[in-house]
Amino acid sequence: IYIGFGSMTGNDPERLTRIALEAIARSGQRAVLLSGWAGLAAGDVPPNVLKLDSAPHSWLFPRMAAIVHHGGVGTTHEALRSGRPQVVVPFFGDQPFWADRVHGLGVSPPPVLQEELTAEHLAEAICAAISEPAMRRRAAEVGARVCAERGVSEAVEIVERYLEQGAGFFDGWRQDRNS
Repeated sequence: IYIGFGSMTGNDPERLTRIALEAIARSGQRAVLLSGWAGLAAGDVPPNVLKLDSAPHSWLFPRMAAIVHHGGVGTTHEALRSGRPQVVVPFFGDQPFWADRVHGLGVSPPPVLQEELTAEHLAEAICAAISEPAMRRRAAEVGARVCAERGVSEAVEIVERYLEQGAGFFDGWRQDRNS
């Protein structure tokens, strides 16, 4: 299981670390804990947890059974791309939106909101993400679709179409304004 929250810890990274480590213990899983900017796991971790300061999500996520994260758009995209189920623990901003979106896609259990964040609740969400066959299947389907997207070339085509259509629009607009 991957657990990382980017730069999100609130004011208490020690509490978040305790919750994450206890949730891993309760779930009976092994984990990669990415300390990142959040400063998770400043102390020792149990033998079933590998603490890393950083790792490329694009390489790491496909090797995980599930991904626990904060719901930032970049992390959410890489988690979707990996084809693995997610558990999202949103902190603020757009993160609740992305947490609801991935749940709506069927690739994660309901978000674990900050006011509900306990080791027990996080462990339940982790267990759901790794044990529900429909969620695992759906995550793989969504991951394949995201990987098949031609994002940059599609964006270029859209901009070029807009500019081609826009040139005529602006010419007409200029004539109207000069009349």
